[in-house]
Amino acid sequence: MAEKTTKSFILRVDAETMNAIEAWAADEFRSTNGQLQWIITEALRKAKRLPKKKRPNTNDENNNE
Repeated sequence: MAEKTTKSFILRVDAETMNAIEAWAADEFRSTNGQLQWIITEALRKAKRLPKKKRPNTNDENNNE
């Protein structure tokens, strides 16, 4: 299985927005970081900006016999 890599960066968010994110994260039983990752991933998915996942090849060598 391929290892996922993550990048760290600093994000500046105003206090009111951060309070809303923290409350939303608590409602969803996520960490604040997890909630931000989910928000970003959902936005990218809806905008069709995520790379397409590779589908497993159903015609492997054993099926060609």
